[in-house]
Amino acid sequence: MKNPASSASSYKMSDLEREKLKLVVDYSFAQSLPEIWPIAAQKFANAIALHDPHSKPEIVLTYAQLYQQIQQFATGLQANGLLSLTQSDDSSDPPRVALISDNSYRWMIADQGIMMAGAADVVRSSAAETEELLYIIEHSGSTVLVVEDVKTLKKLGDRLLKLPIQLIVLLTDEQLETFGEIKVLNFSQVMAAGTSQELKSANQNHNTLATLLYTSGTTGKPKGVRLTHGNLLHQLTTLGAVIQPHVGDIALSILPTWHTFGRTAEYYVLSQGCHQIYTTIRYIKQDFKDFKPQYMIGVPRLLESVYEGVQKKFREQPANKQKLVNNLLEFSQRHIQGKGIWQGLVLKPHPPALGEKLLGGLQAIIYWPLHFLGEKLVYKTVREATGGRMKYFISGGGSLAMHLENFYQIVGLEILVGYGLTETSPVTHARRYWHNIRGSAGQPIPGTEAKIVDPETRQPLPVGKTGIVLLRGPQVMQGYYKNPEATKKAIDPEGWFDSGDLGWLTENNDLVLTGRQKDTIVLTNGENIEPQPIEDACLRSVYIDQIMLVGQDQRSLGALIVPNMEALKQWALSQNLQLVLPNETFSADHEQIKLDSKIVQELFRKELTREVQNRPGFRPDDRIGPLRLLEEPFSIENGMLTQTLKVRRPVVMERYRDMIDGMF
Repeated sequence: MKNPASSASSYKMSDLEREKLKLVVDYSFAQSLPEIWPIAAQKFANAIALHDPHSKPEIVLTYAQLYQQIQQFATGLQANGLLSLTQSDDSSDPPRVALISDNSYRWMIADQGIMMAGAADVVRSSAAETEELLYIIEHSGSTVLVVEDVKTLKKLGDRLLKLPIQLIVLLTDEQLETFGEIKVLNFSQVMAAGTSQELKSANQNHNTLATLLYTSGTTGKPKGVRLTHGNLLHQLTTLGAVIQPHVGDIALSILPTWHTFGRTAEYYVLSQGCHQIYTTIRYIKQDFKDFKPQYMIGVPRLLESVYEGVQKKFREQPANKQKLVNNLLEFSQRHIQGKGIWQGLVLKPHPPALGEKLLGGLQAIIYWPLHFLGEKLVYKTVREATGGRMKYFISGGGSLAMHLENFYQIVGLEILVGYGLTETSPVTHARRYWHNIRGSAGQPIPGTEAKIVDPETRQPLPVGKTGIVLLRGPQVMQGYYKNPEATKKAIDPEGWFDSGDLGWLTENNDLVLTGRQKDTIVLTNGENIEPQPIEDACLRSVYIDQIMLVGQDQRSLGALIVPNMEALKQWALSQNLQLVLPNETFSADHEQIKLDSKIVQELFRKELTREVQNRPGFRPDDRIGPLRLLEEPFSIENGMLTQTLKVRRPVVMERYRDMIDGMF
């Protein structure tokens, strides 16, 4: 869909950003994503591209080898008739290939091999529910299925035989000749076929469909987001205005590669010659030490996990050392607050006045010696735990709580937050390291426009006023696959995409998000409450691991809380109490308490009251009334977290419907 000009102001690229773009490899000439690989192979030839230290055997691919294998996989698909297979519909799109798999180096080879062969891929996790996978394969009109392994194939079952799949490819080397009457090839067989003929060039351009990504579908059927080669290339050609990796810089890859954020991040770091290492939560601490990365791209929950690991070590120290650390963190907090005001990097609609800046500078100077002491005694050690060479943590996929923002700034680990959606490929905004306003989602990336409109009238709102965030730019999707009604609802005739997010803009075009329109909780007094900022504040408590606010059409807010069991057990021991949990033995020497006991409830009540009232912008309606403590964490496995570790509110609401009703 075209994006005609309008009266809305567009973010103008600064001279500094133009200079930064000159420092990265330019792919603006490319018409399709696969065109970057021969250039990367030529420029970075023997530099390491993909590295999986945890596979058996260990996998290391140079850029020359990566391009060769992508090309070979593409040719293997063509040799097995990819381009001649009968399409299941009359679409003018290229053939669709369903790619059902999770992170591996072979995922990247398959993904780019499919595109290089002239097809578009339809990607999803192999861990997704069977019904969802079958729906996606059928709805997309896929004629080829590339699947992680035999186990995943068998998970799809005989119902797959009723779909128009004509060829199945395994990303393993398992042997399986047919599935029903469908021909099955393993990875090695496709690669071997790729040596038998020359690759036929694909006729692709910026408007050609590159991939279909299906939304999670928490309400109704998932929608297929149509992203073109032009959408994806826009990311590669503009993110250099934000970060400028060097050849050989190490980036840890932990996000799902099929998810648009993790996927685009990998495309970008690989386009710049980085050394990408596949890691998991299980190995990440060791990989920090072994590989000393310069970049880590993740979601807020991952940064919360790293933070909690550091806090755990703090709690293990003697009481006098804990007090010293806490005091140093408090003094450093005042230092960085003053420094931010002096630099004009404050979360306000308008920059601070000169007098306010001078006072901020004075505050920064006064507390600098104590901050310096904290650097010598504590903060350097924290950085060394991440390898000691970290340039930037890149965070996206959700809001980052302010206590995390402050902590990482204090210890000297720079976080650059980005914003966007699957429908925007995904990045529309990002914080620059020279303009890093904590609490914001940053300024638009080049070529991107944003405006805030009133939810009711749809009229533009002035600086500082909260409304719905509308977005426009070359990265906005073509629309939803086979769903013109949803497309019309999401993108207006002028090309503005309705993000469904609520936020406001500063005078310098920094976007500040306040929540999701559909997540808003409306109390009986008519007050609208955005749960995310309050939840983020509550997560400052060491006793709260996860939290979700409830209270729609009630007199007050309520909270479902997953406790941090380790911290809670330590508290119980300090009170000469024994916390009784399922399947756990206990000593009769201590008074026995349970999660629903009065003393535990009082602890969490005090924690919630303190953190909510200390939150900037606190209002009486923000107070949390009834609460319930949950023994089962929100997780991907039980369906209460998305693959990017965001709480699926509708799923949690349905799961605990009776409990929530009982709270009120």
